[in-house]
Amino acid sequence: MRSVRQLAEDIVAREGGFVDDPDDPGGATNFGITIHTMRRLGLDLDGNGIIDTADVRVLTRARAVDIFIEQYYHRTGIARLPEALRPSVFDMQVNAGANAVRILQRLLREMGHAVDVDGVIGPQTVAATEAAANAAPDHIADAYGIARRNYYLRLADARIASRKFARTRSGAKGGWIRRAEEFIAPRFHLSEAEFNARVAAW
Repeated sequence: MRSVRQLAEDIVAREGGFVDDPDDPGGATNFGITIHTMRRLGLDLDGNGIIDTADVRVLTRARAVDIFIEQYYHRTGIARLPEALRPSVFDMQVNAGANAVRILQRLLREMGHAVDVDGVIGPQTVAATEAAANAAPDHIADAYGIARRNYYLRLADARIASRKFARTRSGAKGGWIRRAEEFIAPRFHLSEAEFNARVAAW
């Protein structure tokens, strides 16, 4: 398995540089680190006493990698999950916060495991995830990736402004869907026809 630093560097590359999209609830973001995260961590990088968009702009790639490792991987307990799940859950934790774990917990419940859907990786979630991974070692990562893709699609169903993240202007798969499918075996990717049928109502 790739090291946690390599996974974090992959996430930074996926996230890209500075953006401030009014349709993104995360607000100003650089390398995937939002202004809300920077305020929570007290990162006044320009030292002027306020944490604002200027601080987001000057965040370095290396600092973003360190924040992901400390705050999104170790602090959340992702390291306690089976290896096969760590890359996708880590990536989703960066992208959607505690919803990453809630998606996993809902999947575990669908598989028959008694877990609370609370977004926290505790002993109950760890045990259920290990049991699920042992039962289907070749499929658990795909199952999570598919659940993640479905989460994105449901978000776009419910919020028109989010559809541009799931489908491009030309009608192809958007960044959210491509990102989820990076962690799914190719045979489970949606074909162009399947994707078009899924989003036809938009």
